[in-house]
Amino acid sequence: MSQSTYLDIEFAAPDGVTLRGTLYVPDRPGRHPAITMAHGYGAVKEMGLLRLAGTFAEAGFAALVHEHRTFGASDGTPRQDIDPWKQIEDWRRAITYLESRPEVDADRIGLWGSSYAGGHAIVLGATERRLKAVVAQVPTISGFEQSRRRVAPDNVAALEAALDADERAQLAGEAPRTQALASTDPAVTASYRAQDAVDFYLQELPEGTRWDNIVTVRSTHKARMYEPGVLIDRVSPTPLLMIVGQQDTVTLTDTGLTAYNRALEPKQLVTIPGGHFAPYTTEFAQASAAATAFFREHLTPGGD
Repeated sequence: MSQSTYLDIEFAAPDGVTLRGTLYVPDRPGRHPAITMAHGYGAVKEMGLLRLAGTFAEAGFAALVHEHRTFGASDGTPRQDIDPWKQIEDWRRAITYLESRPEVDADRIGLWGSSYAGGHAIVLGATERRLKAVVAQVPTISGFEQSRRRVAPDNVAALEAALDADERAQLAGEAPRTQALASTDPAVTASYRAQDAVDFYLQELPEGTRWDNIVTVRSTHKARMYEPGVLIDRVSPTPLLMIVGQQDTVTLTDTGLTAYNRALEPKQLVTIPGGHFAPYTTEFAQASAAATAFFREHLTPGGD
């Protein structure tokens, strides 16, 4: 294992919004194979990604973790607003930024995304041939199916009424409405209610981390329409690794496995015990080792 250093970076999104993140670089001379990384729905880099970026750097990869617009250190308003297609456009610019770095071998860049960003990884893998390897960890496959499973039938009408009311309020000049991202209180409208999700999102974060337990209501509307799984057969010929939780009730184990079966070679599947958040916690060692081995195989074929 090599030692690494890290530095804070920033670059401009296509529309000029400043995006910020952290770049880890192995402590050895030369240009390094690199991995571009981003987090999932409503999260920031301090929620497990810096730990993983450090692991990749110790294995000899430069690793860039950028934060999505409106989250963490990145600019953008309204805060805590999630548009998957803007995030994908921004991430494409992050790839361009990473290949411009003097520490990086621009011909050996891989991409790692988890959860919502795992869906983005599929989209980018299907549309961005600069990438030489793609890892989609517990990825969003179908926003429609996730919503159908997680929202009780009796609650669908109320949810759709809230989405419609928010849309009408914005036409009237109001700011986009917000709700809690995670809460176990049934009186609080929230995106996540399961205990593992609440534990993940409400974990203690380093002092100075910019994050609030809110998300715009319209983010839910966009999430319900997001279907990255339709592109999974277009990732090939770029190598794809999917990491699927065996008891995932967020992005759904069965939809992940079904999507993997539709993907074309070259592809690899790793299943891990536990639910959606296990790769960040109890199964971090297995998930990170699988991703590291995959990137080593496809980004360092000569073993350097």
